[in-house]
Amino acid sequence: MLRYESVLWSQNLTYLAGVDEVGRGALAGPVVAVAVVFPPHTAIDGIQDSKILTKRARKDGLKKICHSAIDLGVGFATPREIDKLNVLHASLLAMHRAVTSLDCIPQAILVDGRRSIPDMHCSQLALVKGDQRSQSIAAASIVAKVTRDQFMQQLHNNYPQYGWSQNVGYPTKGHYAALHEIGPCTHHRQSFRLK
Repeated sequence: MLRYESVLWSQNLTYLAGVDEVGRGALAGPVVAVAVVFPPHTAIDGIQDSKILTKRARKDGLKKICHSAIDLGVGFATPREIDKLNVLHASLLAMHRAVTSLDCIPQAILVDGRRSIPDMHCSQLALVKGDQRSQSIAAASIVAKVTRDQFMQQLHNNYPQYGWSQNVGYPTKGHYAALHEIGPCTHHRQSFRLK
């Protein structure tokens, strides 16, 4: 998980950001992206792709990440931005916001996926399944997942009929049933198939 980081750290790149996003496949809520910067040669046990970790393991990982990271940046893309730009471009926008919200200026970026982040003034390496290949990207995926889940839990308090405390905005039978019965709210993505 440190193969790519080790190469870049060996080139005296102190500020290396791993970037990932969550929420692209949801029917409601934002896309949330996170950028994480660790001190060179930092290795953390248990940091893996957030999708394969339990909720408890993600929370434990979050504590380790926050304790070890030099810097963390978070970026959101709203449902309206997703509708206007499409989910891919909105995800890249959220990633850009995450990187530019860092206090430090990254010297290189490891980004999950096939696309680099537009308008970044440093080298980037896009890694398909990067959250399974890079500790920095996996850490970003964990922080993004926990952040988005907490955000959707807060929205659930105002919109309990959609079951967001359980489905966090993703398509489920119960979510579709609520959409069929009462229709979408302002936090739904109108460009997505909602019924």
